[in-house]
Amino acid sequence: MYRYIITKQEWSGKQYYISALFDENKKMIEVFPIPVDSAPLLGNIYIGRVENIVSNLNAAFVKISPSQTCYLPLEDLKHPIFTKKQSQKKKLCAGDELIVQVSREALKTKEPSVTTNLSFDGRYAVVTSGNHKCSVSSKLSKELRSHYRELLEEHQSALKDCGVIIRTNASTAQDEDVLTELKALLQAYRSLVSNAQHMTAYSVLKKALCPYLKDLEDLPQSTLEQVVTDDREIFEKICGFYGIGTECLTSGGSVPSLRYEISTDSGILLRHYNDDAYSLHALYSIKENLRAALSQKVWLKSGAYLIIQPTEALTVIDVNTGKNVAKKDTQENFLRVNKDAAAEIARQLRLRNLSGIILIDFINLTSKEAEQELMTYLRACLKSDPVPVQLIDITKLGLVELTRKKRRKPLRESFLPCQSFAPVAGGHDDACT
Repeated sequence: MYRYIITKQEWSGKQYYISALFDENKKMIEVFPIPVDSAPLLGNIYIGRVENIVSNLNAAFVKISPSQTCYLPLEDLKHPIFTKKQSQKKKLCAGDELIVQVSREALKTKEPSVTTNLSFDGRYAVVTSGNHKCSVSSKLSKELRSHYRELLEEHQSALKDCGVIIRTNASTAQDEDVLTELKALLQAYRSLVSNAQHMTAYSVLKKALCPYLKDLEDLPQSTLEQVVTDDREIFEKICGFYGIGTECLTSGGSVPSLRYEISTDSGILLRHYNDDAYSLHALYSIKENLRAALSQKVWLKSGAYLIIQPTEALTVIDVNTGKNVAKKDTQENFLRVNKDAAAEIARQLRLRNLSGIILIDFINLTSKEAEQELMTYLRACLKSDPVPVQLIDITKLGLVELTRKKRRKPLRESFLPCQSFAPVAGGHDDACT
């Protein structure tokens, strides 16, 4: 069972909200830093204005504010909703105004990406405007998938202008709760589209949930044990997100007192950590975990280690035997070290939020059977990643190729003052201390 921690942390003289996911062994498996004074764009919905169309890129550049241009892939132009159309003869042209949603943050020198496939997310379902299909999470059981398909078919007439995705969290939900949420999402979507017709370019139609609440919405609730924060305001926002009213935040009696622990209907413990003697970020070694996640060297229990080096075009990961000195059954030991490395690589991809093309140089295996066993094991390790990862193959040079979808900035890029330095060979990045 996982614990989700939200705290503030100073890094290179700047304050960040740090939201981190820890497994049952208190090992950090996911972390997202957000500057306290920033307003993330991801998930926001705007009326954008098309500036120009670049045919050789099969894309358009759309402004969502006078100072912010975004990239719109034309293959994403499915069922676009226009608020102003320059020409009915062309599918899209400069000067058109349409509803877009930010689908990817700015990465390095690339502008943020937007899509016309609007997404309204709930805890149990997602309503989409561009994709009109109704689908059910493949992580649900066969019986539940069949049940929810039948449920959606019964309400097909209400879904004629949009699509629906039933999420993994619906596994423990009642039909009534799913349908109530679905009705609210449909109403929010149609109300937004109706109101947009009377608004001007660059209008913000909908702001996304703050990042830590969005992460909570996306996490499978059945795997979550506790949500802990040392900030009272954040604690109250989380309680509100789970439908816990302000009247529940204090205890009864003639002299009401603040409550520091509340359980949700699904059994998740919400905690306001308030121990002045030992801080929350010290309890979970937040700074030490961040330093390790920004280092290029990662030690494994076997004595071997990884070298992780992001470049402009791709990320390269090298597996080295290091202090592993086993002499007998060399190939069997190499397979064991490689499998140890595969599990840690899957964790590091998620922890550092590495994306795009990734090449892994495992220790060479002479047996094809051992090579296949390693690939099967790596594929199983990657399945726990909520971001889609595609394991391609092994090249003729023995490098393992995979790709991971880009959604947010990599961890290193999230710390703005730390973007421009090279990592220190010894491990820690002194510029970030």
